[in-house]
Amino acid sequence: MSFLPRFLGLALLGLASSMVFAQSSSDAHHSRRMGGVERPSHVQLGPRPFFLVDDMVDSPLKRELQQCARRGEFNTRDFSIGHRGAALQFPEHTVESYTAAARMGAGIVECDVTFTKDKELVCRHAQNDLHTTTNILVTPLASKCTQPFVPAVLDADGKVVTPAKAECRTSDITLAEFKTLRGKMDAFNPAARTPEQYLGGTANWRTDLYAGPTSGTLVTHAESIELFKKLGVKMTPELKSASVTMPFEGFTQQAYAQKMIDEYKKARVNPRNVFAQSFNIDDVLYWVNNEAAFGKQAVYLDDANTVADLPDYNTLVGYKTKGINIWAPPIFALLAADNGKIVPSQAAKDAKAAGMGLITWSFERSGILADGNNGSYYQTFDSAVKTEGDMLNALHVLAKEVGVMGVFSDWPATTTFYANCMGLR
Repeated sequence: MSFLPRFLGLALLGLASSMVFAQSSSDAHHSRRMGGVERPSHVQLGPRPFFLVDDMVDSPLKRELQQCARRGEFNTRDFSIGHRGAALQFPEHTVESYTAAARMGAGIVECDVTFTKDKELVCRHAQNDLHTTTNILVTPLASKCTQPFVPAVLDADGKVVTPAKAECRTSDITLAEFKTLRGKMDAFNPAARTPEQYLGGTANWRTDLYAGPTSGTLVTHAESIELFKKLGVKMTPELKSASVTMPFEGFTQQAYAQKMIDEYKKARVNPRNVFAQSFNIDDVLYWVNNEAAFGKQAVYLDDANTVADLPDYNTLVGYKTKGINIWAPPIFALLAADNGKIVPSQAAKDAKAAGMGLITWSFERSGILADGNNGSYYQTFDSAVKTEGDMLNALHVLAKEVGVMGVFSDWPATTTFYANCMGLR
């Protein structure tokens, strides 16, 4: 055997060994994270809910919440729903984010469900978000992305002429490859000239403190079910729209919707502990008509961007007639401002009259509130938000006047605190 073939053989063997080591190290880390999880013995809220109470203008509600704060004992509540876990500060849809949400007393935690190239279900907010929510662009898997990284074009003053771009999908890679990635805060740097720079851009009201190289543990949908069982929380999976054309290699939308439910059935999860969600009404109706136990509390998410996009009373009655019992629009849909006060919206009144159960999204996702520039979530009542503490006034109207069943929050401590103080389940 000549030197060159022998050298190449040894080199390939070394590369294969290093890949196996990397995979086994990743698997070992994942097992360590999953194995160390257990149901929290008590709820930990941290300082934020109490900061919000302190920031409220004096009112009967503020005084009631202050008295509650002094009691100091708080329990898990279903009213408090962990939006992607605790995504305000933890990389979303990771073991660490889910665990943080449970420790903050979220009674229900969300796994957004999509699928890989080999049609396995995993937890990601979108099928095409790996470039902003994981480290894929600085791994060998970057070459498999639908749109490999393209650096930004900058002018002579360093201003962005053309933003950097990339698009990496879960459907670009297999489940085994997916499991080698690490989660990070959902963000990107549009001025990036390198993949490493592109991974930056975290909003200044968030943090990268919990997004280090040994955290951000990604999970499959089935693993999220087992994790949530360990954490003692209920589950709200959202079937995400595919970025690929469906059917995908024979995988139909109906098979996708069924596969998600089948993983709960296989894990022997009581349907009462599952709130399946989708923005696609056909998915919700599929569950209503084919999986009655799960369809009974399936959630129809509304992707309205403005008040004009919201359904009217007759449309809401139509949902109810078809067997959809829970409507989940964004927060702005359910609130309005009237002479500086936060009040229920017309859509909220219509939904209540139509007999719909209500869930809304998402609290703790808008950064600083008192700057008067809070984006879509607060668009209908932003004029009534003067302090950070007004978040609790909004929550109070949602709970007591609108009558929502639960509220998604990127930092569930806030909704847990309020639910405990108001005796909500």
